[in-house]
Amino acid sequence: MSAEIDVLFVAGFGPIVRDVEANLSFFRDTLGISVSAGEQEPDYYTTGKLDGVKHFGMWPLYRAALSCFGKPEWPDDTPAPNAWIEFDVADIQAATRALEVKGHRLLVVARKEPWGQTVTRLLSPDGVLVGVTLTPFLRN
Repeated sequence: MSAEIDVLFVAGFGPIVRDVEANLSFFRDTLGISVSAGEQEPDYYTTGKLDGVKHFGMWPLYRAALSCFGKPEWPDDTPAPNAWIEFDVADIQAATRALEVKGHRLLVVARKEPWGQTVTRLLSPDGVLVGVTLTPFLRN
């Protein structure tokens, strides 16, 4: 990444799913990844106990749309992603400015989420939903 975007670690990664049950069966039952549903989001299955990533989660597409656009439908004029990845950065404001200066279309701009994370989201050229984040509870 560029000097303006100082990536510290991968905060999270996972598929964006259209069929939660089919994906739950694949990731939990076939691959043996121990995921559990969240209390507030019972169709968002996640784990923080998978080596190599701080947070793995199957994010339903409608929830990604709610997060980015405030409604459960992904807009027809924007390619729907199949995966998401978040990079925790040293300075969320500097990273957000750098992305804006480079001309990227930001879907979410340095928004503080209820769980304490601050996130800026955009799509990669191949349609991965990318977040640059400040996630205090993941920093050791």
